Amino acid sequence: MPNTIQSIYTLGQSVWYDNISRGMLNSGGLKDLIDIGVTGLTANPTIFEKAISNSNDYDDQLFRMALDGKDRNEIYDGLVIRDIQEAADLLRPVYDKTYGIDGYASLEVSPRLAYDTNGTISEAVDYFASLNRPNVMIKVPATPEGIPAIRALIGLGINVNVTLIFSVEVYKKVQQAYLLGLEDLAQTTEDLSRVASVASFFVSRVDTAVDDLLSAQIDTGNGITQDLLGKAAVSNAKIAYHEFQKTFASSQFKSLEEKGAMVQRPLWASTGTKNPGYSDVLYVDSLIGKHTVNTMPDATLEAFLNHGNATTAVNTDLDQAEQAIEAIINAGISLTSITDKLLSDGVKAFADSFELLLDNIEGKRAQLLKSQPGVANTG
Repeated sequence: MPNTIQSIYTLGQSVWYDNISRGMLNSGGLKDLIDIGVTGLTANPTIFEKAISNSNDYDDQLFRMALDGKDRNEIYDGLVIRDIQEAADLLRPVYDKTYGIDGYASLEVSPRLAYDTNGTISEAVDYFASLNRPNVMIKVPATPEGIPAIRALIGLGINVNVTLIFSVEVYKKVQQAYLLGLEDLAQTTEDLSRVASVASFFVSRVDTAVDDLLSAQIDTGNGITQDLLGKAAVSNAKIAYHEFQKTFASSQFKSLEEKGAMVQRPLWASTGTKNPGYSDVLYVDSLIGKHTVNTMPDATLEAFLNHGNATTAVNTDLDQAEQAIEAIINAGISLTSITDKLLSDGVKAFADSFELLLDNIEGKRAQLLKSQPGVANTG
């Protein structure tokens, strides 16, 4: 009997794992997940900070790189590139079996570059070359500066995972960047089948932000009902999925599809439930559908395997979703302001994790070098 991950795969949704660590790779943990139906992996600076800072699994490689005179930025690159390469190698059979639709591992450009178009392009090109695997994606944030970088990278044939999408309006810009990038690529090749992209639409954080404002209004007794609580995120995502369906049924995409282009699948991210009053599989069960990905952290993956409901849902109740968003706006809540802040907060959170990790790497580097008699710490 298929498990719930395998069941939703037959409905057109792939499950990717939102985590990575050297220990998990060494223990066979990722292979075990692939065996039960997981078809991809995503990572970000926060995930790597936890993995590297909270274990000794990276110390041998870190020490060797320190002895070679590498600084903390070079050591970071070496550590994460190795992890993503190993994950991609484990996922390569999935990539081959699905003809490049699935089987990807994602590595994010430095959050320092979130507002630097040229810097993002340069680092993404370098990472893609260093990873040297067809089944890797480079994560680029959907900032105003990131949008043109997405087009440029797709135009170069580099797989892109667009991250930190919170609003439907930004999502539309991401879709166009992908399509224009494919058109650019079509100027240099007749085969567009070897470039892939996903658009990571963040879910639960929208509910957290909107619910806080709704709750404040409910407490004042101004007529706002509790019925709107927990509705913003799923409604927002369902409207985004409707935009996906329209865009990739358009004549603009069909002409590219004839040259082998794949759709840019919506990827539901931030799907761990943050409000304990909501179902722990709310952001999975509600968003199952064709041509989608759900990237799940450990607890959500375990919960969905245990009691998830494998039924197509993302393309249902669109009218109710639109009505919920309209009611939230009519309550005086600006979704644009919320999603803009979520984007800037997301960039800052990743940047903070990145800087914390670099500081930790530098501390470990100095400590490991100090522990070796006769080895000078050059700083």
